[in-house]
Amino acid sequence: MTGIVFELLTQLDAMLWDYIGLIIILLIGFYLTIYSKFFQFRALFRLRTYVKDLIACAGKDKQGTNPIKLYFASGGGMVGLGNIVTVVSAVTIGGPGSLVWLWIASFLGMLVKYSEVYLGIKYRIKNNDKGFDGGPMYYLRVAFKNRVLPVMVCVLLCIYGAEVSQFLILTDTIVTTFSLNRYLVIGILLFFILLTAVKGVKRFATVCTAMMPPFMLIYVALGMWIIADHYSDLPNVFSLIFSSFLDYKSQVGGFVSGGILLAAHYGVSRAVYSGDIGIGYDSIIQSETQTIYPEKQARMSIFALFTDSLICTISILILLVTGMWEVQGLQPSEYVVSALKLYLPNVEYFMAVLFVFAGFTTITGYLVVGQKCAKYLNKKYGQYLYILYSIFAFIFFSFYSQEQVILVMSVSGGLLMIINMLGVFKLRKSIEFL
Repeated sequence: MTGIVFELLTQLDAMLWDYIGLIIILLIGFYLTIYSKFFQFRALFRLRTYVKDLIACAGKDKQGTNPIKLYFASGGGMVGLGNIVTVVSAVTIGGPGSLVWLWIASFLGMLVKYSEVYLGIKYRIKNNDKGFDGGPMYYLRVAFKNRVLPVMVCVLLCIYGAEVSQFLILTDTIVTTFSLNRYLVIGILLFFILLTAVKGVKRFATVCTAMMPPFMLIYVALGMWIIADHYSDLPNVFSLIFSSFLDYKSQVGGFVSGGILLAAHYGVSRAVYSGDIGIGYDSIIQSETQTIYPEKQARMSIFALFTDSLICTISILILLVTGMWEVQGLQPSEYVVSALKLYLPNVEYFMAVLFVFAGFTTITGYLVVGQKCAKYLNKKYGQYLYILYSIFAFIFFSFYSQEQVILVMSVSGGLLMIINMLGVFKLRKSIEFL
């Protein structure tokens, strides 16, 4: 029975990311890029100005959360194990050319994320916790004048919010590295994740502000060192990336089942998953901002996605320059660690700690979002029922393979992205690119 379920999910995933989802994210991202006159280009050169604008908004209103903290909360949800583990399947299955598709999806996705956050803040409402509630369920309600799509998005975000793939990867890494009892590790992880997540966005934002900068700096520095050590191989590596962008043939098939479609499938889907493009997480988190100007908070999502795609690129380049991407039979979480072992003794212990920081912020962030969606569905019991569901989901999927659990997240993310993009496109005239 389980085999049949995962076979159906595999077929649905192929349909979503080979055709429907792939076309929607690229076309709408391209449309927004033209419509905004390539706003992401201009924004990337104005980081200092935009940060000053956002800092000026902090602390002026007791309602909401500090906007700078929310920027790190946004990064906490995006920058994590997806950048080191999940993204490796882009190159191990889709081939080197999938990196170009990841860049394309990330570049176009910058304005998708800007639009999501802008609409989330524009149509948010105040709540009783001195914060705000916003996100796709609120602007979809405005766009389509019904509750069907908002409810569908909330249900999917509740499923997606229990980040079972990263929980499994974290569990596998800790159990394997430190030879600990699996049940003990699951119990300890659940305790600390729930302790942080149940306190809501403000607690999560505070944790991310402390944890994210060290993680990003250490991993980027380590990755750049390895890539620089292979500087003489870089011309050949980039030649392989661009030459295989359009003609790479996968081992699993020819042009239709492999080649361009396979590279695009994994490049775009992993960019969407890692960067939360069109998923709705960022829109919900950043709707809590203290600023009343949607564009000021939304602009920061462009930099967050740029950081995310940079770290994804570093992870993939590490595999390409070391040749590790061609190794067969490894778990997704083992590829980067195996590459780093070529340079650093006992690096698996360092990476296990790094995985804890990276995975903890992402899992907690999505769990916070899942709770807000559950409250939208049922104000009285939604949060409590969702916590029980999350505990069950984390434990249940802790005994499946990483590939199977990543598939579950890929399918739910694809469905979310399609619905969310319909709302963004419908409300495109309500978005200002400032």
